[in-house]
Amino acid sequence: MPPTEQAEVWMALRDRMKENWAELTLQEKKAAYWIAFGAHGPRAQPPADENRKVALYTAIGVLVSLGIFTTMRAFAGPAPSTVTREYEEQSNEFLKNQRAEPLTGLSSEGYTGKGQIQSPPKH
Repeated sequence: MPPTEQAEVWMALRDRMKENWAELTLQEKKAAYWIAFGAHGPRAQPPADENRKVALYTAIGVLVSLGIFTTMRAFAGPAPSTVTREYEEQSNEFLKNQRAEPLTGLSSEGYTGKGQIQSPPKH
């Protein structure tokens, strides 16, 4: 049904609904219900291939981001000298000598944390 005819039917039905609803025919009541609660607009059924499209576009996005990540890693320089276990251990010793954070940090009594060490141990 063309949109102009739909508008005409809706306007006629809207005028009929302003009167007593007991006088409406069963067809008019069904049409009013369909206009108000039918499977159109936000209650419309999703397209049949929507799940496939979502999965496809998600996979494409993950692959593109993986490609960008690997490209950046390929052209990146070497790790900085401060990202070695030895440097982190020396940083811990320096902080202990400086008495940094004496209440809860590295310099406190009974401290059991790792401090500045983040690198895995070398074998």
